[in-house]
Amino acid sequence: MIADFWFDPSCPYSWLTSRWLLEVAKVRPVEIRWHVMSLSVLNEGRDDDPENDPEGYLWVPARIAATVGHRFGHEALGRFYTELWRGRGDERNEQGGETEQDWLGDFRRALSAAGLPADLAESGLTEAGDDLVRASHAEGISLLGDHIGTPICAVTGAAEERIVFFGPVISQLPTGEQAGRLWDGTLLVAGTPHFHELKGHAHEEPRLP
Repeated sequence: MIADFWFDPSCPYSWLTSRWLLEVAKVRPVEIRWHVMSLSVLNEGRDDDPENDPEGYLWVPARIAATVGHRFGHEALGRFYTELWRGRGDERNEQGGETEQDWLGDFRRALSAAGLPADLAESGLTEAGDDLVRASHAEGISLLGDHIGTPICAVTGAAEERIVFFGPVISQLPTGEQAGRLWDGTLLVAGTPHFHELKGHAHEEPRLP
């Protein structure tokens, strides 16, 4: 199966879902393809600011990620995404205090660790990459509609049948066969004709591995 995964690189719940997909790929025949979506694009035109981002900082990692995907492909984007969160908090720890991006790693270091040019970090500071972000976001959101958020997963099976769903939203990472069972159940529910929505408990803070 091919799992096309659209994510906002700044969202911790999307990060957990992405790590779950990597666990799934260890126990199920799944290949992941990485794509960018953006909460900044999704929330444009709203009177409120659900992400509390008046300065538009969330555009920065989305622009860098979209540029990486456009220039180097989805596998490079997946590597950058991994390194971006792997290094989170390092600047805070080294400097002994909070930083404005203490939930993400340093962009230049993440790019270098992923085998990519560090100067791609500059793409986050210009609107030149906004069209890339918007195009990738539009591709993902068109599969379900703008009533949902990040992440979106579209699964294509051997017979070219497609199952698309938002989430799953998890606060702790399942591993091994537990991850595989969640995958099986998600496909069963999301693949049911005319299925719309299923919810669990109220959100708790994500426990990031």
